[in-house]
Amino acid sequence: MNRRLALLLFTAAVAFAQNPAAETSVTIGGKKITIKYHAPSVRGRKMFGEGGVISKDPHYPVWRLGAEEATALHTDAELKFGSATVPPGDYTLFVDTGANPWQLVISKATGEWGLAYDKSKDLVRVPLTVAKPAAPTETLKITLSNTGSNGKFQFAFENVVASANFTAK
Repeated sequence: MNRRLALLLFTAAVAFAQNPAAETSVTIGGKKITIKYHAPSVRGRKMFGEGGVISKDPHYPVWRLGAEEATALHTDAELKFGSATVPPGDYTLFVDTGANPWQLVISKATGEWGLAYDKSKDLVRVPLTVAKPAAPTETLKITLSNTGSNGKFQFAFENVVASANFTAK
């Protein structure tokens, strides 16, 4: 293999490894809920707030929860976040960091690149409980967990941990 081709392949591998693909899932009442996303890292940057990386996004204060392709939610169950209902199906996740409290935005749009946020496609907006973690989180981590017949959505990144409880039917 010549040196140019080797360098090109190495550069492409490094570029794609910048924001690795990740997945979290949970089964509640025999029904599976899955989130697929790409996990960016802080790498010494300020992510949230004035002057942060996310504030430079053209859709700020709405953030595509993750990097690369839009973060995808698939649910076989009907989810209830308080009074908000999410029917079984496929959705895209965003976070509105300008809302007080922050809101998880579940969009009916699917398959787009992460920056294609369109408010008219919002299915529901769910208030998030936002706190500061004991230690900063270098790489975005989204988790779904089972708390019996209920579930919990959570993400941690930089100096933020945000969550919302839900029920699944």
